[in-house]
Amino acid sequence: MSSSAVAYARANYPRFLDELKDLLRIPSISTLPEHKDDCRRAATVLVDELKRIGFDQARLIETVGHPLVYAEWLKAPGKPTMLLYGHYDVQPTDPDDEWLTRPFEPAERDGNLYARGAADDKGQVWAQVKALESLMASGGALPVNVRVLFEGEEEVGGEGIANFVASKPPELKANVALVSDTELFAPGLPTLCVGLRGMIYTEIEVRGAKTDLHSGMYGGAAPNPFVALAQMLAKLKDEDGHILIPGFYDGILPPSPEELAAWRSLPFDEESYRLKEVGSRQLVGESGYSVLERTWARPTLDVHGIPGGFTGAGAKTVIPARALAKVSMRLVPGMIPAKSFELYKAYVEKIAPAGVDVEVRLIHSGDPCLIPVNNKYVQAATRALHEVWGKDTVFIRSGGSIPIVGDFDRYLGVPSVMMGFGLPDDNIHAPNEKFHLKNFALGIESIVRFMEESAL
Repeated sequence: MSSSAVAYARANYPRFLDELKDLLRIPSISTLPEHKDDCRRAATVLVDELKRIGFDQARLIETVGHPLVYAEWLKAPGKPTMLLYGHYDVQPTDPDDEWLTRPFEPAERDGNLYARGAADDKGQVWAQVKALESLMASGGALPVNVRVLFEGEEEVGGEGIANFVASKPPELKANVALVSDTELFAPGLPTLCVGLRGMIYTEIEVRGAKTDLHSGMYGGAAPNPFVALAQMLAKLKDEDGHILIPGFYDGILPPSPEELAAWRSLPFDEESYRLKEVGSRQLVGESGYSVLERTWARPTLDVHGIPGGFTGAGAKTVIPARALAKVSMRLVPGMIPAKSFELYKAYVEKIAPAGVDVEVRLIHSGDPCLIPVNNKYVQAATRALHEVWGKDTVFIRSGGSIPIVGDFDRYLGVPSVMMGFGLPDDNIHAPNEKFHLKNFALGIESIVRFMEESAL
């Protein structure tokens, strides 16, 4: 590999890693109000770094929540414009007692860097920034025009960036977006994600009596919102994982026979997945579908929490006046979030037991997407990854959701290349999140070569 930018990246890797550790020490937890200043501090670090490496237009863009980071370098006439996306916010760290080292004090163990945000997504954001530095420092210019857009609310729905993109600002005019917020299918296997599930995240609130009631005096006559909620949740899907909402599966676009054949050729061991990644006694889900189909190409419905009532030590015999459940659905190509929510809301209201009032609220949503693999930027990424990793690139889907990918397509007409460098066992959103150090280094090189290949 003859790229001078790659040589620069290799020579400066120790510094790059130290800088990443500094960024990881900032507890930019977007969902907790007490970390609002930390989110702004992380954004400011990124702006300052982009200015330092040569982006004189780097700045913060204020939103209803945490600020966006924007920068541009448009000095490559006749070359395409690439929009780089990532997020600097991170998930909360609980349960803290399960971390082997402190979540915001990065620690190296067994070739990995452990910290909250290491893989999701600060490590990958920093790989993008350091690829830009390597190109600028080694040649004095970039091979393509570049716009940078990092957000601080990806973990809480991304309302600020969604509104910004929907306004179709001239700052986002581009030919392709590079999204580094995904993972390799397996260690050492270069991977491009070409499909994402969409999502609707909701709350179901059930109200019974006007106030909490003594269960001895009123039990048997007063409605119990928790019992009603449990009855309703049990009717959302059957024991085989099939969602019972009428019309919910209508219009789904199944994967092609060629795509299914490609998935079957992937190095996937179901028992290892069950034991090492899931850690459960057995796997569940719809019969007749493989694990990859169930996680990549089938919709889901999951309950995430049921806050309320009395949960302290000891006993308190009370019938709560209110119960709440947080419920989400992952959507697949062919499904429209607004339609799916209306079907779900109507069904929940229909199955509500007598004696309670029910309110169904939509918290946030995102569209599913499929990226054609025959566009020239996917092909450029494929060549770059093969050169850096020495293996053929595999195309996968992800069970997760990156709503901004759909927004880029819908509002800007910009296709995305989802080139990420995490691993399936990186524990994102969980204790002991990590980022494989080799992937950080090769990720920088891959982005460098992708930009160079895109200029051809």
